[in-house]
Amino acid sequence: MTGFAPQEMNECDVLVIGGGPAGSTVAPMLARKGYRVVLLEKAHHPRFHIGESLLPANMPLLEELGVADEVRAIGMEKWGAEFVSPWHGHGQEFRFSEAWDKSMPYAYQVKRADFDLILIRNAAREGAEVIEGCKVGGVDFLPDDQGAIVSATHDDGREQRWKSRFVVDASGRDTFLANRFRIKHRNPRHNSSAMYAHFVGARRNEGQAEGNITIFWFDHGWFWFIPLSDGVTSVGATVWPYYMKTKGSRPLDQFLLDTIAMCPPLAERLKDAHAVTAAEATGNFSYVSERNHGANYLLLGDAFAFIDPVFSSGVMLAMNSGIAGAEAIDTCLSRPREAAAALKEFDRIMRHGPTAFSWFIYRITNPTMRDMFMGPRNVFRVKEALLSVLAGDVFGTTPIWNSVRIFKLIYYVTSIVNGRRSLAAWRKRRLNIRPVDEAGMGVGP
Repeated sequence: MTGFAPQEMNECDVLVIGGGPAGSTVAPMLARKGYRVVLLEKAHHPRFHIGESLLPANMPLLEELGVADEVRAIGMEKWGAEFVSPWHGHGQEFRFSEAWDKSMPYAYQVKRADFDLILIRNAAREGAEVIEGCKVGGVDFLPDDQGAIVSATHDDGREQRWKSRFVVDASGRDTFLANRFRIKHRNPRHNSSAMYAHFVGARRNEGQAEGNITIFWFDHGWFWFIPLSDGVTSVGATVWPYYMKTKGSRPLDQFLLDTIAMCPPLAERLKDAHAVTAAEATGNFSYVSERNHGANYLLLGDAFAFIDPVFSSGVMLAMNSGIAGAEAIDTCLSRPREAAAALKEFDRIMRHGPTAFSWFIYRITNPTMRDMFMGPRNVFRVKEALLSVLAGDVFGTTPIWNSVRIFKLIYYVTSIVNGRRSLAAWRKRRLNIRPVDEAGMGVGP
């Protein structure tokens, strides 16, 4: 018993679970169309979150939401990405202005606490009912596609229920519905863990390149180095799960510092820096759900699938799923006869984004792929196509795909020519992605 009187049943057209980038995109888009939208967020904004690097493809989405100026005020301009390899002795900078579409030359690095606050406040401003500190505990779907009953508990223990015509799971890595339906699975083709913290005093690039993200390869995975606008730099290591098991009894903060020391170029840039947040870690980093929709519900963003963040695709994919989800829901509710076609298109969009990035992600630590990244050539415009993928330009009409196919062909031919090295790399990766018991690793779910 909570001590509170039972609450009457509330009603809405769409109930959104989660107030991250996906939920805070779909909610205002539907509210604009006149739907009664309720967004439930278990936390209170602002709250810390990792994933601070946006892509140029985010910029049109920010404009569409009407928050571009607010994000500009908190963001560090990001004009490119730098890759540093211990096997090549030099860094390689990629500038977004050299992508196929020259109209999206930059993005932002953002503190997610500030960025997500802007988005969720915009959802409320556009007419969605935003309730923070309210955790969804159950979703019971009604027969004959009549919607669902959603029950949730407020921070003070009050319980509340809504009858909603449609439910959107934008719960991120909580994967509320995927867990409920038991349709979430580790990605069998990729598996990684991550640990991270914020630092001050890190040495950055100079000039316009100050805000560039830097990716450092090392023996056990890769590091990110993300400069933020207030002098803080986000640093994290995405590693193979076996490596996290080597932590032993060391505190996570020390383990992160010990891991950084294994990458001299990164250690040099952090030699005068110190952490200003406690290190955090997460396991089971890459997963996918069997489906992203059903009768009267959608799964958006990370609630459907999460891929390795090496290309900073997470926020863009989440927001794009919110735009696509709003279109699909509008069709389902206003033109039911067209619902099947709308959901089929939604499914295509949801799967296309992770697929476009995953081919590169699965091979990013392969020596052939590293060679191609560290010595890019633009034969048949393959460099421009690669830069378009790095910029997140994978959903529009930019004609990059023939050049992407040629890039892949070059990769396969080079791998065959270097057959012995490729076979060794394939065997090593198979070993690296094996599942590892996360007990004692000091990571979350």
